[in-house]
Amino acid sequence: MIIQELQADIIDEFSLFDDWMQRYEYIIDLGKSLPLIDEQYKTEDNIIKGCQSKVWVHGELIEDKIVFTADSDAILTKGIIAILIRVFSNQKATDILDANTDFIDAIGLKEHLSPTRANGLVSMIKQIKMYALAFNAKK
Repeated sequence: MIIQELQADIIDEFSLFDDWMQRYEYIIDLGKSLPLIDEQYKTEDNIIKGCQSKVWVHGELIEDKIVFTADSDAILTKGIIAILIRVFSNQKATDILDANTDFIDAIGLKEHLSPTRANGLVSMIKQIKMYALAFNAKK
């Protein structure tokens, strides 16, 4: 699936919930299904700077697509990174760089996070885009 389709699916899923408590529970459930990052990648280099909790993101180029894995020590943050991984993993670097993140505003995520978590979300997106930039430069 292309990034825009994945984002549209997430918007549709979030529209099924009536309130933010249900959406938080859904985000936490998404985190539980996140494919775990290999322990060897839980390094200082892969920690997202600017996050209140620890979040590790690792990306590798496999057959012209970037495959991301991640983990967090906080259940809500783990769900947030799971959403981002779902959208951006298995995509081409140029598609990641060209993608907007309007879906985050469409589901109301940023406005329902504490300021430190919202900053962490921005840092996660920035790190994913940095991986894409680095892999794109290697072409």
